[in-house]
Amino acid sequence: MKPWAKMENDERSQKLREIREEIINFQGSSLAEIRRAGGYCPVVGEGNHYAKIMFIGEAPGKNEAKKGRPFCGSAGQILNELLEKIELKRESVYITNILKDRPPANRDPQPEEITSYTPFLDRQIEIIQPKIIVALGRFAAHYLLNKFGLGDKIQPITALQGKIFKAHSKHGEIQIIPFLHPASAIYDPRKKEILFNHFKLLKKI
Repeated sequence: MKPWAKMENDERSQKLREIREEIINFQGSSLAEIRRAGGYCPVVGEGNHYAKIMFIGEAPGKNEAKKGRPFCGSAGQILNELLEKIELKRESVYITNILKDRPPANRDPQPEEITSYTPFLDRQIEIIQPKIIVALGRFAAHYLLNKFGLGDKIQPITALQGKIFKAHSKHGEIQIIPFLHPASAIYDPRKKEILFNHFKLLKKI
């Protein structure tokens, strides 16, 4: 059974299902064509549709595109470990990415690709109505700060990481917290420790 087959029937789930169907049939990016040609899945997002905390990364990797699930590869293992350490269940949060299709060779997202896919992300945020958005990596952090009128706060992710930015959304005040992307810690234990310290901050708030 595909990951998107198990969906509840409330209003939020219905709206998120509609987004999923639109992404499955999306014609607005070459990445979607590459996905269909390669037999991969779109990676729309998963988790609690009433989550207080939303994690947003930059793009799916190969494992994610094979399974249609966000953060199910090596970076996902680190994310799961960090969530467990602060006693936060993965199923209690919502996890997605800026892009919903994998860029070739896991390259950085291109500006036009971000422009193509972020309308889906914007709608996901409006539907789920999180109180906290954790931006995993610089692409997510920079997009979200710009989206919520905090473009003047943009810095390299190493300067933004662990800072809390208050912003106003359609559903009320939210907090945006940039973290390093978990993939950065795959080969660097020091970054894993930095991430753990920031996750402890997340637990406090």
